[in-house]
Amino acid sequence: MARALVALCAAVTSACTVLPGATTGRVPAREASAEILSIVHAPLNARRFEGVAAETEVVGALQALDAMHEDTLADLARQHDLGYQEMRDANPEVDPWLPGAGTRVYLPTLMILPAAPRDGIVINLPGMRLFEYAQAAPEGTGFQRLYTHPIGIGREGWATPTGTMRVTQKTRNPKWYPPASVRAEHAAEGDPLPEVVPPGPDNPLGRFKIRLSRPNYLIHGTNKPAGVGMRVSHGCIRLYPEDIAPLFERVALETPVHIVDQPVLAGWLDGELYVEVHPPLAEDQRDLEQLAWQAIDDALARRDAPGAIPDAALVARLVRERRGIPVPVTRHGLSLPTYLAAARVVANDGTKRRGEVTASR
Repeated sequence: MARALVALCAAVTSACTVLPGATTGRVPAREASAEILSIVHAPLNARRFEGVAAETEVVGALQALDAMHEDTLADLARQHDLGYQEMRDANPEVDPWLPGAGTRVYLPTLMILPAAPRDGIVINLPGMRLFEYAQAAPEGTGFQRLYTHPIGIGREGWATPTGTMRVTQKTRNPKWYPPASVRAEHAAEGDPLPEVVPPGPDNPLGRFKIRLSRPNYLIHGTNKPAGVGMRVSHGCIRLYPEDIAPLFERVALETPVHIVDQPVLAGWLDGELYVEVHPPLAEDQRDLEQLAWQAIDDALARRDAPGAIPDAALVARLVRERRGIPVPVTRHGLSLPTYLAAARVVANDGTKRRGEVTASR
């Protein structure tokens, strides 16, 4: 359906209009001029969103900062509660270990919510991100508080499974009992593991463990936070130490955990349709362009917006580049560079470097 609308719009270009602009803090509908004067803001909180309505499909805002000479993408990721791969995808032309002083770095803190039940925890594997829906208003109002954090997931061959599970156990300062398969792998690599790893700095579970109803799968902290936002685990879901601590306190036993595999997301914000494309998991053989148009068709079916005609060329570019940044695809004439240039510029607080972030954050 969406492709047919695109073809119709191409035939009668003069009839297609630009949709109204977004609200303050989001990208303006009118393309920015070639000369942009930036106002530097304080970074927005990308961990918690209040008053999320049932119809909300996109949260946050796209932000950008200028790197300092000592920055790395891993440092900046952790400072802003983002994962390493998220930052790499959003900034494909930036050297991850030496961005260089003054280099513009985009923070992918505008997010389309996965298509999944909004009760408990939702995990989208390609986006390597956890969403936790908490009731923040009287029952029946339809408003929720949303927490979101980057995660590490199972590497290829040890993929994190999809499906609905539930929280069955919570443990502070857990011991780690490596499964036989993991011990065998380590032994083959000349790195034998003990049968039990006690709590402490050498424990890969960190200080908090949340057990899921599917055997052998956990949500937990880590003693190697650099791996958050990458495919590095044996199937479990790991969070930064400063993220797992409050999640552990908030989450209750029997909380549902919905794990989905959605590399393409589409959602509405201020009357415009946004599309967000992540690199699919290596073992995913689905056609990404087909997934994109299916997500667009589903989104168009959710709203009565006859003037919303997706820009096919822009959609194709998003599929090709897979930057994980939501972009409005119904704003015809918008170029990706212009859209990125209009990101909210924030101050780079270089006082908190990797390893200096505390659990109080």
